[in-house]
This record gives sequence, structure tokens and C-alpha cells, in this order.
Amino acid sequence: MDLFSNLALGFATAGTLDNLLFCLIGVLLGTLIGVLPGIGATATIAMLLPITFQLEPVSSLIMLAGIYYGAQYGGSTTAILINMPGESSSAVTAIDGYQMARKGRAGAALAIAALGSFFAGTVSTFLVAIFAPPLTAIALQFGSAEYFSLMIVGLVSSIALAHGSVVKALAMVALGLLLGLVGTDIYTGTPRFTLGIREYADGLNFVALAVGVFGVAEILRNLEGESTRTVLMAKVSGLLPSRQEFKEMIAPVIRGTAIGSALGILPGGGAILASFASYTVEKRLSKTPGEFGKGAVAGVAGPESANNAGAQTSFIPLLTLGIPANPVMALMVGAMIIQGIVPGPNVATEQPALFWGIIASMWIGNLMLVILNLPLIGLWVKLLTVPYYVLFPVIMAFCSIGVYSVNANVYDLYAVAFFGLIGYVLAKLRCEPAPLLLGFVLGPLLEENLRRAMILSRGDPTTFVTRPISATLLAIAVAVLIVVFLPSVKKKREEVFVEEA
Repeated sequence: MDLFSNLALGFATAGTLDNLLFCLIGVLLGTLIGVLPGIGATATIAMLLPITFQLEPVSSLIMLAGIYYGAQYGGSTTAILINMPGESSSAVTAIDGYQMARKGRAGAALAIAALGSFFAGTVSTFLVAIFAPPLTAIALQFGSAEYFSLMIVGLVSSIALAHGSVVKALAMVALGLLLGLVGTDIYTGTPRFTLGIREYADGLNFVALAVGVFGVAEILRNLEGESTRTVLMAKVSGLLPSRQEFKEMIAPVIRGTAIGSALGILPGGGAILASFASYTVEKRLSKTPGEFGKGAVAGVAGPESANNAGAQTSFIPLLTLGIPANPVMALMVGAMIIQGIVPGPNVATEQPALFWGIIASMWIGNLMLVILNLPLIGLWVKLLTVPYYVLFPVIMAFCSIGVYSVNANVYDLYAVAFFGLIGYVLAKLRCEPAPLLLGFVLGPLLEENLRRAMILSRGDPTTFVTRPISATLLAIAVAVLIVVFLPSVKKKREEVFVEEA
């Protein structure tokens, strides 16, 4: 009964005129940036963080969440129409979606992607509503030692699931942890690593770092490699799948939803991993595996359902434990901190309207997406013809004004420029920035819980292994780190995490 009363509270909160408007803005923006290849949800949310400072907490988080799962919808449009995934998680969709478009079934492919995404989003939102309260109750029993160990698991998992070299991912986490140390010591009040600049006494600005590493660096990369985008067709017709296509999509959608819901909870990019895993499963289960790569319906329905389910369930560790499962969730943590909200299990008990309002808004947002996306395909097709060199000056100006408006601090603009260059260099060195951001967000929390646990145990480090939950979490972290360095697993990672051209 509590679940239904909580959901009623959530829908009452998300159903206000203001929150419906911000949900609509979020899903439309998400679809737009998903359609425009090379921008991405992470960079967009990073650039919009300054705006959220002026909004109500629940409205801002609903809008940012809408951008995230809206981008999963939009990414499939470019993947199908121009063989260029707008989002990394839509890369698999391009394989068969584009081939369907070449056969004149672009409308059907887009409808299959939208319907599969809606089903997955609905089911995974329901799962968030079911599993979030009991996980929150468990998390309320955690002490400092358990939180420290949990964050170690999160960081190790982000390394294991990062693209490319494990060693480079480990280095990125370490760099993020070091950057998180800049500021004033939480116990002694002594400035650390501030280079004598008073403006950095409170630490590096999260918004400036995120906008630089993801927003500015992404713009520089896109300017370097911009190519002409050729849209397959100016007008998309036949938006309804045939009866046979509808029959073929049902089982892949259900399997993709299950895979995405499970993998989305894992730190490090569950939506991307889910889409690859779903495609592999569908190809192995298919009676006609030779059809994959030539326009197989299952090759579109499964991965699209998986990446949307993964995007939704990645909110579970954020809302229950305050632990981000991917870079976007790390930005959501930043948005909550900007609003004065301490991420973690206390959010559900202290601010139930916010907690359940976000969950309810996911279902509302998914409904908005499936209603709006198909009629607006013509508009998205036209936007694909806009040259990137026209877009980037507007984006840069928007970023700079937004970052400066948060603290009116010119050093934040210097930080954006510096981290933009750092992000670009990291991209050229094939170092994924996502673990860096997770390390930066979790670093201060990791240090705080480590030092608090040591103080409570009177300096006894065995407290982390004598407490059962903490010891179990640390054992999981060690096991994951050992497994990921095994030669067979290393080879498998290279096959799964391919570099998108």
C-alpha cells in the first residue's frame, strides 16, 4: 500500500504545470541533442547545470533526467537515418536500423525503436519504484566504513566498464580523486593544493570541470573531425511496423528490457554495455543470424529497449545510495549538491516529494517522448543539415555565460578553458574522461567516510574488514579488479567496447 501512496505523491508532484513543462523541455532538449551527433547528453547536462541553480530542486532534476533518457530516443534517429549514432548507446542500432532505412523501412525502424524504448522505459521505471525503497532502507543502516567500501566498488566498477585500457581508466580515477582534494581540509581547515588562489578554497568548481572536460573538449573534437552529414531521405513515411515486424520485435524488446534493467545499475555506463549485450544475445538466439547486419528487426528492437532500460535503472544507485552509476548520474549528484541536497538514502525520507516526483516524471517523460518523437521526425531531419560550425559559437557562449553566472568568478572561466584543453588531450590519448568525473565526485565523499571511520575506530584500519557488509563490498571490488585483468576478459572487453568512428 505504501508503494501506491508514494507513487500517488510522485505523480501529484510531477503532474504540476511547472514540472510538466520542465519535463517537456527536458525530453525535447534530450531528443534534440541525441539527434545532433557529437554533442551528447553528458556535455549538454554539464552545460545546463548553471541554469538549474535558479530553478526549484524537483523541477531542475526532472528536466535533467528528461534530457538523459530523451537523448537515448534521439540517438536512434540519426543512427537509423544517416548511420551516425547520436549517442554511444545507439551505435548498435545503426547496424541494422540503417539497413532497414536503405530498404525503405526507415519509418518502421524509427517506430520500432520508439515503441521498444517506451516499453523499456515504463518497465524500468516501475522497477525503480519497487527496488528503490528497500535499498534505501538498507542504505540507512550503512556506517562510514560501509559507505567507503561501497564507493570503492563504484570506482572499481567504473574502471572495469570503461572503454579502452584498464590502466588508463585507473589513472583517470586517480586524477579525479586528486582533483577532488583541492580546497580546504574538512577537519583541519587547512588549504590544500589551491596554489595560493583564494577562489579555490572551496575546491574546484564542479560545473567548470564538467563543462570543460565534456562540453568544450567535445566541441574541439567535433570541429577537428566534422564531416558532411548526408540524410538518407528528406521525408520519412510508413511509420507503422507491419504485422510481421511487430511479431518479430516483441521477444527482443522484452529480453532487451530485462538485460538493460540489470546492467543499468552497474557503475560505468550500463546503457552502452546493455545495448551491446542485447545485440549479442539476439544474434545468438536468432534462427536466422545471417540477417543481422542486413536489416534485422531484432537488431533494432533489442538494443534500443536495452539502452533505454539501462538509462532508467541507473537512477537506482543514485536515488538510494547517492552513488552515480555513470557520468550523467555524477552530474545529477552535482545538480543536487548545487541545490543544497545531500545525495543518499536520506533524500527518500526527508524529501519524499522530490524522490517520488523524479520517479513518476520518468514515466510521464517516456509517454511524452513516444507521442512527440514520431510526428517531429521531419523537424529532426532538417536539423541534421545544420553545419556544426554554425552551432559551436552559440554553444561556447552559452557555456561561458552559464558557468560565470553560478559564482560570478572569473577563475571558473579559466578552469573551463583549462579543463577543455585537458579533456581534448585525454581524448587524443584515448583516455576516457568518465572515470575522472566519477573520481572527482566521489573523492571528497570517499575521503570524508574514510577519515570518519578511522576516527570512530580510533585509527584501527581493520574496521573495514571486520564489519561484514564493508568486508563483502571490498571483496567484490578486489574480485572485479582481478577478473578485469585476466587475459580472456581483457580480450572480451576489447571486442565489446569498440571505438565508434
